[in-house]
Amino acid sequence: MSTLNSEAFVLLDQHILWSDMIGNIFGLAALALGWRRSLWSWPVQFLSGLILFGAFFGHLTGSAGKQAVVMAVALYGWWRWNRDRSGSADGHIAPRFATWRERAAMTGAAAAGTVAVALLFTAYPTLSWDPWPDAYIFVGTVVAMYAQAKGMVEFWFAWLLVDLVGVPLNFANGYAFSGFVYVIYGALVLWGMRDWWLRSRRGTRPALEGAPA
Repeated sequence: MSTLNSEAFVLLDQHILWSDMIGNIFGLAALALGWRRSLWSWPVQFLSGLILFGAFFGHLTGSAGKQAVVMAVALYGWWRWNRDRSGSADGHIAPRFATWRERAAMTGAAAAGTVAVALLFTAYPTLSWDPWPDAYIFVGTVVAMYAQAKGMVEFWFAWLLVDLVGVPLNFANGYAFSGFVYVIYGALVLWGMRDWWLRSRRGTRPALEGAPA
């Protein structure tokens, strides 16, 4: 793991680590596969979390902990998509919008979780470089991945909100490649959001009488 944590190159006066670069490339691939509703999105996301866990472990314990949670949710997503795709005509999960109750539950969990994690990070400063933004990204990532596992279109909105904080935070703390990747995440999120939105509308559109199935 020491090799992965060594410097790969310098870009715009930012020192890019191999682990930061490789882990985030896998994360980007996982998001692209999620857009395509591919089951492989989850093992790739798990691998990204594993590499980034190694990058953070030992000096940014809170970020390493976030990656451990990401890996756990990736396992849940793999199981959930395996189960749900069996009922779909094309072998992929069918995107849908969350109910208002689900939206309220996720919003409440995100708010309460952010406060709880930020207070934990504040009480133990070695866990995080910047408690409140880091807690926001931590919890927002988990909520986004949970919504993705459930096939909710809202998962793209959650990722977009994470990106708005993730880009400046990663640049400010020396993880430049993570910052660049979050910018690309933003573009993928917009395209993926449009695709899932349209698919969810087609899935709920009533069939015309006499039209072929």
